[in-house]
Amino acid sequence: MASASKSFLADAGYGEQELDANSALMELDKGLRSGKLGEQCEAVVRFPRLFQKYPFPILINSAFLKLADVFRVGNNFLRLCVLKVTQQSEKHLEKILNVDEFVKRVFSVIHSNDPVARAITLRMLGSMASIIPERKNAHHSIRQSLDSHDNVEVEAAIFAAANFSAQSKDFAGGICNKISEMIQGLATPVDLKLKLIPILQHMHHDASLASSARQLLQQLVTSYPSTKMVIVSLHTFTLLAASSLVDIPKQALCECALQTPYDSLKLGMLSVLSTLSGTIAIKQYFSIAPGATANTSRSSDLVKLAQECCYHNNQGIAAHGVRVLTNIAASCQEKDLLPLEQDAVFGLESLLVLCSQDGSPGAQATLKIALTCMVKLAKCRPHLSQSIVESLLTQLHNAQDAARILICHCLAAIAMHLPVLGDGMLGDLMDLYKVIGRSASDKQQELLVSLATVIFVASQKTLSSEVKTIIKQQLENVSNGWTAYRIARQASRMGNHGMAKELYQSLLTQVASEHFYFWLNSLKEFSHAEQCLTGLQEDDYSSALSSIAESLRSYHKGIASLTAASTPLNPLSFQCGFVKLRIDVLQAFSQLICTCNSLKTSPPPAIATTIAMTSGSELQRFQEYGCAGVAHATSEYERRMMSVFSHVLEEVESLNRKYAPVSYMATHGLSMQCSHCFAESSPVISELALSPSPRNPAEPIIVQNNQQLALKVEGVVQHGSKPGLFRKIQAICLNVSSTLQSKSGQDFKMPIDSLTNEMEQMVEPHNDYFSTQFLLNFVIVGTHSITVESSVRDLNGIVWKTGPKTTLLVKSLEDPYSQQIRLQQQQGQQQPQQPQPQPQQRTAYSRF
Repeated sequence: MASASKSFLADAGYGEQELDANSALMELDKGLRSGKLGEQCEAVVRFPRLFQKYPFPILINSAFLKLADVFRVGNNFLRLCVLKVTQQSEKHLEKILNVDEFVKRVFSVIHSNDPVARAITLRMLGSMASIIPERKNAHHSIRQSLDSHDNVEVEAAIFAAANFSAQSKDFAGGICNKISEMIQGLATPVDLKLKLIPILQHMHHDASLASSARQLLQQLVTSYPSTKMVIVSLHTFTLLAASSLVDIPKQALCECALQTPYDSLKLGMLSVLSTLSGTIAIKQYFSIAPGATANTSRSSDLVKLAQECCYHNNQGIAAHGVRVLTNIAASCQEKDLLPLEQDAVFGLESLLVLCSQDGSPGAQATLKIALTCMVKLAKCRPHLSQSIVESLLTQLHNAQDAARILICHCLAAIAMHLPVLGDGMLGDLMDLYKVIGRSASDKQQELLVSLATVIFVASQKTLSSEVKTIIKQQLENVSNGWTAYRIARQASRMGNHGMAKELYQSLLTQVASEHFYFWLNSLKEFSHAEQCLTGLQEDDYSSALSSIAESLRSYHKGIASLTAASTPLNPLSFQCGFVKLRIDVLQAFSQLICTCNSLKTSPPPAIATTIAMTSGSELQRFQEYGCAGVAHATSEYERRMMSVFSHVLEEVESLNRKYAPVSYMATHGLSMQCSHCFAESSPVISELALSPSPRNPAEPIIVQNNQQLALKVEGVVQHGSKPGLFRKIQAICLNVSSTLQSKSGQDFKMPIDSLTNEMEQMVEPHNDYFSTQFLLNFVIVGTHSITVESSVRDLNGIVWKTGPKTTLLVKSLEDPYSQQIRLQQQQGQQQPQQPQPQPQQRTAYSRF
């Protein structure tokens, strides 16, 4: 129900016209004011799309206030739609500016005589618990509704109580006794008790509250021995212990699981134990405190339980058993647990054999758990990797196609970290590759890609001609173009650029448009460029220069094709920029090698001229010397140059010691062939909003030269279908600069710092939204251009210049006071110096 409503809300805006934020909000407001219920509901369900596209606080505040009005005056169906929109847009709630007004409009419905309306209001309040955790009127309404005689209202109050308990310490402390009374009360139905118990998992705000909740849960386990009650109580117990990190339920769980004869109860208890075994609790469980004696009984009970469950006929119980053993072996690496490791390997092998022959969805889910445990065990215990890989290869021949795909993924994951796939195993993989591709079904196509990936990993970037021939023949027989492209992409990722080049070449004539042709042609050239760099040898500078030159030629051809593959809707700007960076790196390497070679020639000694004249060879004027050679400098200039050269050589040698040579990891990160690296999955900043902004983009913003302009920059980070697949954003780097376009008035001598503004800030996005402010000075009267450029910094500290870049015009005017003083000074300078009149003698006639 929830997933269906979510997909309905997500697809509600499909096909609508692209509008700006204000126009889109006005269109939805027009629908809300309509007298038809259908148009109102359609407008309501389109708000999540509006929030996703324009998640700015001003728009979100206005939109939620309009939704609150609809919630206040609408019917229950409209209220339910508003509730779904609020739950789907939960991360935007903190951007509401007028929280009091929003809550006031929503809370007015709690006094309705309709219990359904009150229930929807309670769920609405629970969904807003993150922004109103300490609202006492909401706390009182929830406590009052728990005593209601209407089941719908009580369930809504339980939902709200759980959300408020997770956010508010005061509410959790006040509601704990109420929940305890209702659970222990005889008048409360059992199904309602099962819904009340999970609220106790949020009682972790302080030690006394967590202790009282644990005591209640322990009483419930002993007082209500039914399967559902025990499983819910233990699951809540586990979540509470994982949050409070004290009083882990160890011995009680093991004893209950060992004694119970019911598979459903044992499965629930083992799921709790597997959850706990993946946390720090399992390490604390097996650790011995200083000065304490080792308690082997409790640890042996847990290990005994996991060992018994590994071979259970129920696949779910067996999966949880091997997960517990794997987590114990992985978490306690400092201990000698050789018998436990062998039990884990044997249990995983038996589960692998059992589930690989079964094509049911449950068996596939269990197989995924077993393979995940194998990868984890191989990474933590490398000495077990060889036996694990041999078991996987053995079972790969007998498994079904769906299980084979998962096994191939597991082999590739292990081989990426440990070199466990040798040349002997490569023959078995090639024999299997010849057998599996006999049909063109989707599973067979997926299996071809997965098995080819394992072969590329096992070959260590050097495929023999026989292996290439087998792969290409198999692709020609049963595969389609998309499968061949995926295999070529995997070959590029694993460093097999020669194989990738041949596959891209074969696909050039199978595409339907010239843009795809140029795209594949660019990938072919890039693969050839990287292939030229794979055969570089140390200290072979002449071949290195020729290889880099050949690689640069292919890269220039490839970027020309890549530019031709771009379209107005898909300009491929990031891809072109990335390839240009790769070209710059190769050119820098080439110049560095040339510089190092030039450093080997020294000024000739004093006798070199005589030797050259005697022998008739001008080449004798120069002699080569190594890094340990001695060169005699006769002038101050030569001595300075020698010191500079020696310093450069020391820096190069230190870099060589600090960083490994260019290898698979470098080509894997720098190769362009993995098109997913540049697909929509990479996070980008969709748009920058600047405030203040003019009504007309061509008009400048007016500001006085004695004042500072507060420029607010807001932005949104948009993700693709798989957020964080290739890189996760740590911070947004905003660079603001201003330049003087035209100057008006007199040419005053101003300092250089007053002519431009250069500022940079790092902002951490919150729920994919970020905002910051800059204070800019415009002392010079005239028109200034402000440029705001954004880039992203990932978790590794690498800055990616993804853009966008926004410009803004500002016109700086002279303040009125300074202008008045300047005009008075100019008028005083323009008036001529007139002579003062001579004083006349005062006579009787001068009066007339």
